[in-house]
Amino acid sequence: MNKSAVLSSPTFSPLYRQIKALLVQQLQSGEWHPGESIPSETELAARFAVSQGTVRKAIDELAAEHLLVRRQGKGTFDASHDDPRAFFRFLRLIPLNGEIQQAKSIPLECWRAKAGVEAARMLAIKVGDPITVLRRLLQFDGQPIVVDEIYLPGAIFGAITLEMLKDYNGSLYSFFEDRFDVRMVRAEERLRAVAADRSSAELLHVAEGSPLLSVERLSFSYADKPVEWRRGLYSTQAHCYFNELG
Repeated sequence: MNKSAVLSSPTFSPLYRQIKALLVQQLQSGEWHPGESIPSETELAARFAVSQGTVRKAIDELAAEHLLVRRQGKGTFDASHDDPRAFFRFLRLIPLNGEIQQAKSIPLECWRAKAGVEAARMLAIKVGDPITVLRRLLQFDGQPIVVDEIYLPGAIFGAITLEMLKDYNGSLYSFFEDRFDVRMVRAEERLRAVAADRSSAELLHVAEGSPLLSVERLSFSYADKPVEWRRGLYSTQAHCYFNELG
């Protein structure tokens, strides 16, 4: 692709942003797989007929958005949920004592359903379209801390079974990436305080009526496509929600 072709876009944007958009298109198309290295800045500059500095600026933004990962002395890689450093990007729960704890996902249920009005709106599908619903428990050091109910578009995740989830050794987002080639690139969350009902109290080993943190998340893949809507209840007796600003 030559430089004039890049510049001919009817909607003007800085050249590095145009290169960034092209790189995102190639990530989305699967030209580079998660965890795989991408061409060097020199090679990409030659491919797009732009300066190496322009490519570097585009990659800098993609790295800041966690779509690419720079590794000193090794190059730049398509980001992957299999990278342990990515785990706490989407899970902002930390113990009050500050110690890093190993999380374990325990699948509880998996069933098929038809999208109601709210699920259809959140997932940008039609009411009545097939969805897959998951319930899982998240443990830290053997203690139940989070119970999630997760809604997925059936057109993408219709083949998921409870056995597949139980057999997979890794995070849920790694499972989506490895088995369904779906990568979560960003998410929106809404938080509020709620009281534990009987079911959540039993699962989280807290007293009924105890305060819980309700976290509703909508996760997006490339092109801002919503691919997961989840509602989680977090026990905050020994944990807190942590978000770094600035």
